Amino acid sequence: MEDPAKFGRFLLRRRAGLSWLEASNLNQFPWLVHAFSTRVAGSGGSSLDLGTHSSRQPREVAENRRRFFRQLRVENFAIASLKQVHSVQVWQVRALRRGRLEYLPAGFSLHAEAHSADREGDALVTDQPAVLLSVRTADCLPVLIVDPRRRAVAAVHAGWRGLLKRIVEKTVERMHGVFGSEPRDLVAALGPSIRACCYEVGPEVVGAFHEQFPQADKFFHRRSAAAAPAAANHPTPMKAGLPSLSRRGIRGASAMGTSPLKHERPEGWHLDLIAAALGQFASAGVRKSPVQVADYCTACRSDLFFSYRRDGSAAGRMMAVIGLRAPSTSN
Repeated sequence: MEDPAKFGRFLLRRRAGLSWLEASNLNQFPWLVHAFSTRVAGSGGSSLDLGTHSSRQPREVAENRRRFFRQLRVENFAIASLKQVHSVQVWQVRALRRGRLEYLPAGFSLHAEAHSADREGDALVTDQPAVLLSVRTADCLPVLIVDPRRRAVAAVHAGWRGLLKRIVEKTVERMHGVFGSEPRDLVAALGPSIRACCYEVGPEVVGAFHEQFPQADKFFHRRSAAAAPAAANHPTPMKAGLPSLSRRGIRGASAMGTSPLKHERPEGWHLDLIAAALGQFASAGVRKSPVQVADYCTACRSDLFFSYRRDGSAAGRMMAVIGLRAPSTSN
């Protein structure tokens, strides 16, 4: 049973106990599949950890991924992923026989076939159907990009290091170089990530961005001890009309018993990953209107998302995916 609910310009879908977000601007394309996973895995207190890290057993993660892909109805897709290293490496993905994938350094004719675990990078692009691009996050910003004219897509993992190196801007450049995508044609969605309310950074990060970006002042917010309480600056889920997790699914925030916003907001300089990504889209020539932003802080919304900043090494991982449906399944 599917039970969709509006989350602003995003749609929260629920199926077989799992929940994920879809962007309304990407849902206009019937030949496209995409999703931003949440931690919601149904009753029993379990959570949908889709990452490979020390806090989960590989079998548990593999089963979670099978459940997630089954509910997205992409079992026939070949799953493309990378060893994410906060770089600006962009890989073009092509399908070979029997579900095998070929990873090409985007913009080069030389290619090397490899398993995803051997391939380091932080962005994937493809124009082939039945290839599902994926990135994993636990505070970093997941970015999905679509070229409706060329029918090409990209998935980007954008943390502060990648944004400092212009990972979003370089992915747009690679799509132009590989597929002929024009920036003015691109449509994008920025998924859940840690927001400026909770993302304190040191002066070295502030300085590094100012060295690279003339508009870096727009990427930071200053929070002092005299600032207003967190609840006033960042509306609670109840005030914002956003649902929270409960034993039976997703409903009012009071179902948790404790507010997902209970953790303390740090003082100091706070980085706005969204502002940095939007700045790079603008620099690359992408129009602002086709870019939608998920207004959720992963550190605030403990009911819906994992957060490395909040939970440390015990944090699970979400996954953002995007792919082109085969012509026979796009109607």
